[in-house]
Parts: sequence; structure tokens; C-alpha cells
Amino acid sequence: MKSQEESQGILESARNICLVLPEVVEHTDGFGHTNFQINGKSFVKLTERAGLSFKSDRETQELLLQKEQFFKTPYIGNHGWVSIQNLREGDWNELIELIQEAYLRAAPKRLVKEWIELHKK
Repeated sequence: MKSQEESQGILESARNICLVLPEVVEHTDGFGHTNFQINGKSFVKLTERAGLSFKSDRETQELLLQKEQFFKTPYIGNHGWVSIQNLREGDWNELIELIQEAYLRAAPKRLVKEWIELHKK
């Protein structure tokens, strides 16, 4: 079980990543779980049981599940959701990209198009 301080740190880090993305809102559901949503669709969830969870595609999910710190999110893992608990410092670099990908899966096409234009190399 994570300490209150640890949980708060994870929430703050997730906020710093998610809330800079266009049109994202933070929502607390009836179970007290924090969700980050775009257009009413969740792409990141924080829960006591699953830790930090994010929407993924099946291919990415399969790759991540081969790593020891990732696991299929309870109840919604069959829809591509992946969770990570006991976050280590180095995990955040990878998580930023995974969270951005989750955002693009949930975002409306116009925002995806804007994102792609903005991040062209």
C-alpha cells in the first residue's frame, strides 16, 4: 500500500503531464478515483488498487505486459488499459509518451490533427 505522500506525488506528476494537453479535464468519479478526460473520455485513471492506469492499444499493451512493473488493469484491461504501480523515477520518461499516446486515442480528430502538426519533426 502506498503512503499518502507517495500517492499525492503520483497524482501531482500525472497532473503535470495530463493537464498541459489541450482540453483535458480532471474528474473524480463516484469511487474517489481521479480520471483525466478529453471530451468525456478517460485516458488516464489513478486508483488505490491499480495505481496509475492508461488507455493503450492491444499491441502496446502486450509489449508493456512483458515488463515486470506493468499489468493489465482490473476490469478494463480487456479494453487495452495498462497499469503501473510502485513507480520508479525512470518510469516517468516512458510514461509521458504512453500518456500522450493514450490522450491521442481518446481525443477528437481535430485535436489529434493539431497535435501531429505541432509535433512534426
